[in-house]
Amino acid sequence: MAERLTRIAIVSEDKCKPKKCRQECKKSCPVVKTGKLCIEVTSASKLAFISEELCIGCGICVKKCPFDAIEIINLPKDLEKDTTHRYGPNTFKLHRLPVPRPGQVLGLVGTNGIGKSTALKVLAGKLKPNLGRFKNPPDWQEILTYFRGSELQNYFTRILEDNLKAIIKPQYVDHIPKAVQGNVGQVLEQKDERDMKAELCVDLELNQVIDRNVGDLSGGELQRFAIAVVAVQNAEIYMFDEPSSYLDVKQRLKAAQVIRSLLRPNSYVIVVEHDLSVLDYLSDFICCLYGKPGAYGVVTLPFSVREGINIFLAGFVPTENLRFRDESLTFKIAETQESAEEIETYQRYKYPTMSKTQGNFKLTVVEGEFTDSQIVVMLGENGTGKTTFIRMLAGLLKPDTVEGTDIEIPEFNVSYKPQKISPKFKNTVRHLLHQKIRDSYMHPQFVSDVMKPLQIEQLMDQEVVNLSGGELQRVAICLCLGKPADIYLIDEPSAYLDSEQRIVASKVIKRFILHAKKTAFIVEHDFIMATYLADKVIVYEGRPSIDCSANAPQSLVSGMNKFLSVSA
Repeated sequence: MAERLTRIAIVSEDKCKPKKCRQECKKSCPVVKTGKLCIEVTSASKLAFISEELCIGCGICVKKCPFDAIEIINLPKDLEKDTTHRYGPNTFKLHRLPVPRPGQVLGLVGTNGIGKSTALKVLAGKLKPNLGRFKNPPDWQEILTYFRGSELQNYFTRILEDNLKAIIKPQYVDHIPKAVQGNVGQVLEQKDERDMKAELCVDLELNQVIDRNVGDLSGGELQRFAIAVVAVQNAEIYMFDEPSSYLDVKQRLKAAQVIRSLLRPNSYVIVVEHDLSVLDYLSDFICCLYGKPGAYGVVTLPFSVREGINIFLAGFVPTENLRFRDESLTFKIAETQESAEEIETYQRYKYPTMSKTQGNFKLTVVEGEFTDSQIVVMLGENGTGKTTFIRMLAGLLKPDTVEGTDIEIPEFNVSYKPQKISPKFKNTVRHLLHQKIRDSYMHPQFVSDVMKPLQIEQLMDQEVVNLSGGELQRVAICLCLGKPADIYLIDEPSAYLDSEQRIVASKVIKRFILHAKKTAFIVEHDFIMATYLADKVIVYEGRPSIDCSANAPQSLVSGMNKFLSVSA
């Protein structure tokens, strides 16, 4: 019997539509044919129900379902007893929990949809773990008995008896304006319990926007505001869900310092972060999460920071002797440079020294050149005029002054992926791709190079407005690369993607640019992704939103070192 319980059945609520099919899953199930109720579904039901006890794992229903709504997943043997929480029948389940330690920062790393936010809710006491028994959930006494002998027992006892206060900084900061009214200064004043408002406003550069309405803030400003709101409050448990999205490198380091400053001998800090360099800087120890997104997630034991990140990248947990990903995530810079050197038939493009003034912001661009099959990464703080430079290259903005009139700005067709993606399209992803990039979307090379690795196929029949942040980002990258152009301008391709998808997206962009012999200008704040992508680097210096200059493109190493010395 133990042999049979090691699989779980997942029925997707979005995809399963018993009213529109002929219940093929039930008709083809060999266990149902023997007279047992393994799959229960009628044309009137909302969802098919699959009994995991009776299922023999033949996988016939998976192949027969016309909507691809069923997944049957074999679990590792030793996970039967470790279920922490399950939302309902045939839904996601989480195994084990991360173990926070007082006075230390715990980092969580894992792909999207694998239970990190569920784990945060459980640890914050906002979600009562049901230990997999969703029909008759246990009471707290039983839950404490279950965690007996582990560090979690003390933790939950403290939450229940001492009424520990937990605050979570939410993952999607763009939803904050819907819930919070008023201006930045007022909200921080109301929440300020530690008399830290003035200091945090300086650290997180919020003084410029202190009188602004929360609804008028940009992504990066909202993110810094959200971190400040959590940091000014008194609590024993601080949780940050992706504190670095939308922030530039300098702000990321500042935010990391603010988060570390919250540590006290008896307080807990837990951070979910996909930028591995920030995670490394922030954490004292790390728990990895592995499993199958949307089906089940497993939390590993705590590791030291270096070991934890390497385990995540390698896809192998030595303590459990378990491989959770087929290939390791590697990014060797040397490899890509060698392959780039083989293509010698470059076309060179030059642009002159030029300047542009918009309102009270002045941007000066030093003349430079770039070639095709090349990726130029633009490094600079937010508000240093990276997008302005791009629009000047694209011919959307006319520069005020141009020095060296012998160099003409060449004419380019440009494909642009903006930083903020707000979906207004009222149909499915399939319709969107068909309408915008029909030729590429039909082309087998584009499908294998871009759409397959970005896993666009799974999203095809979903409504664009219902996509999550990471799914939208992948569709946006696909749309941008699918549009025929000479220059591809990609603004923050890593926002909302998890660490694994970031490396996949980097490889997709790099391979596409090399094969198509085009040029890409990319704005990226994730250090690992920027170093992997860049052939050349343009460093921006100066005072953001006032007076900045863009240097000529330079090599990766000298550019990175210059940038770090500027932002230090």
